[in-house]
Amino acid sequence: MMAQDTSGRSRRRWRLLDRDAGLPSLLLRSLTLKLTLAFLGVGLIGALLVALFVAQMTQRAFNQFVADRGRATLVAELAQYYQAHGGWDGVSSVLEPGPDGQPGLPEHRPPAVVIDVDGQVVLGGGHSPAGTRVSAADRAGAVPINVNGHVAGWLLPDLGPKGPGPGSPEATLLAHIRQAIIYSALGATAIALLLGVLLARTLTHPIRELTDATQVVAKGALGQQVVVRSRDELGTLAASFNRMSVDLAHASALRRQMTADIAHDLRTPLSVILGYTEALRDGKLPAMQEIFDTLHTEAQHLQHLVDDLRTLSLADAGELTLTRQRVAPQALLERAAAAYRPQAEAQQVALTVHSAASVPEVDVDPERMAQVLSNLLSNALRYTPAGGTITQSAAVHANSVQLRVEDTGAGIAPEALPHIFERFYRADPSRQQENGSSGLGLAIAKSIVEAHGGTMGVESAPGRGTHFTITLPLPARSPEIPAGQRDGVHAAMHRQARDA
Repeated sequence: MMAQDTSGRSRRRWRLLDRDAGLPSLLLRSLTLKLTLAFLGVGLIGALLVALFVAQMTQRAFNQFVADRGRATLVAELAQYYQAHGGWDGVSSVLEPGPDGQPGLPEHRPPAVVIDVDGQVVLGGGHSPAGTRVSAADRAGAVPINVNGHVAGWLLPDLGPKGPGPGSPEATLLAHIRQAIIYSALGATAIALLLGVLLARTLTHPIRELTDATQVVAKGALGQQVVVRSRDELGTLAASFNRMSVDLAHASALRRQMTADIAHDLRTPLSVILGYTEALRDGKLPAMQEIFDTLHTEAQHLQHLVDDLRTLSLADAGELTLTRQRVAPQALLERAAAAYRPQAEAQQVALTVHSAASVPEVDVDPERMAQVLSNLLSNALRYTPAGGTITQSAAVHANSVQLRVEDTGAGIAPEALPHIFERFYRADPSRQQENGSSGLGLAIAKSIVEAHGGTMGVESAPGRGTHFTITLPLPARSPEIPAGQRDGVHAAMHRQARDA
């Protein structure tokens, strides 16, 4: 009770914290809001940086333009003054105040530092007062003042460009430029916010659909589908979810069908055994050898079905034990043929083996591969009429070895061909447990082949027979097995085939 009370108080506390958190809590839950704020932040920062850089560059370029224009005007006025007065005496009168009390030098001109031909400052300012001398090296950036084709002096830009004063046309222009930049930044931010909202909703809408669909699937409604709205990563995710949902629904249907098939296959032999044992217990039937044989046959069928189910469960779990060794494909085929040759002769079916001597050995579990080939030969004999043929062959294909089992039997219908490796599948539903078949043989065979790293395929057409192909990878190079040991393995397999 104390643990439950503590848990309840914790949940109430988190609910209160979540309710009081307000916007931070909404940020934690809403991806749309997160993306919108992210786009807004990026747009705002970008607009501010652009506005700042543009304003600084505009101010600097404009000041330089105004300074260059004012300097050119001042050079022309100084040249006129020198030509009119024959020297630089009284050149300071250029800076005398005008009628409004302001200096005669317009505000857009830089401070005037004039140097005569001897390097002496005749009009000082800033760091170069009148009367001082300026060396030739310091005059490197000075603008020459030409009068009648000769240099009368230099204009030295001592203090650099000066910004326009308040109320001047230049200052008004710069103010208008700054205002336009601010409005542009605000407009860019608003557009970024709008695009952020639209893009965030576009991104999160498929995610919400996927979330709703997963919740429906979690409640057991398998096969749920969502609309694939694009070909990007979200579209790929939606398509993958649709495939997963379909596969889950198919797997669930197969599981239900398999459960029903197992119950059916177990019920039949159990009913026979229970019927006979009850009759024997009640004395309604005499104890005869035929009854015991029937009971033994049904018990064997149950044992066979249980073994098949166990093999499949081990294969599904990846725990199927394989005792691998190097074996010649011809030895595998001959062993399987020897086991079924008496039955083939009784049915008047020719059973042959073809394998080239150049086919390399494969690294397999001989007993498991014998189980695979036994299943294929058993099926082939079941559907091949008298006078038909069954051919086993081995050949090298690319970097693999192919084992083929071909028959001239009735073949498989096209609609049944994609399902023959499914568990408990029977192309003819009316054939139940014929010859002790459980419907698991081909599923087990394919699982064993895949456990070896190979593949298993089938080609068939009604009236043209069936061709099963087993593709096994070539083994990696390893130290050669002594010839005596290799011959001993092959001899043991031949003895097993002869004894079978």
